[in-house]
Amino acid sequence: MTIASASASASASAASVSPQPASVNGVALHLPGEVPDAETLRQRACSELLRQAAQDAGLLGVEDHAGPDGVLSADASDAIERLLERELTRAEPDEAACRRHYAANEATYRRGDRVLLRHILFAVTPGVDVRRLRERAEQVLLEVRCSDDDLFTRRAAELSNCPSAQEGGSLGWVTTSDLAPELARELFSGQEVGVLPRLVHSRFGLHVVEVLRREVGTVAPFESVRAAVRQSLLQQSWATALRQYLQLLAGQAEVVGVSLEAADTPLLQ
Repeated sequence: MTIASASASASASAASVSPQPASVNGVALHLPGEVPDAETLRQRACSELLRQAAQDAGLLGVEDHAGPDGVLSADASDAIERLLERELTRAEPDEAACRRHYAANEATYRRGDRVLLRHILFAVTPGVDVRRLRERAEQVLLEVRCSDDDLFTRRAAELSNCPSAQEGGSLGWVTTSDLAPELARELFSGQEVGVLPRLVHSRFGLHVVEVLRREVGTVAPFESVRAAVRQSLLQQSWATALRQYLQLLAGQAEVVGVSLEAADTPLLQ
């Protein structure tokens, strides 16, 4: 468990910066004149709440001080880990809860989905005019959606910045593990077949994509994924407990310049 993930699990509204530095119980979260973005300010506030709670619990010496850049000392990070181990309770999911989660999230446990795919890649490289590149990609997308199969092959051969251009853009049959995560999410989150009506963005650039065929895999038996289901529910329970604990700390603290959800009394999961 990292402090960044702890902060990210806190449910909080957007931060607002006041003329004076934002603070938690008088401890500044940034230097005077510095204007951190909302997410940075929120994460610093959550980290500082946890650091002070560790001091109050006797897990961290009073000599530990937070820097205005929000970076915690190694001692503070260790103390917060021990604090969360002590304070957060994760409800152990029973068999019925695991089976309900499995039934409601079968797609998560399906294996073997694959698509027959081809694409035209407009690579984003250093110095490229992204606006003009996007305009060209959108033009090609419109062309291939309104034309025949041969045009996609020709445009891929002419324009694609991928080695697959030599094969008319064909990538063959691919699974989620064959693709960059952002591409996999885009292509396997729905059931679209044909030229997708939008450009697909990835770390490589802009893609005009055509899904030629889809093959649906099989859902892994519950018994084979029981441990993964249990771990998923434990993580959800831990995140809920952390969010509620941070709300309780915020309700007991003087928080200035950043708006966090707060609770006056302990919340039940």
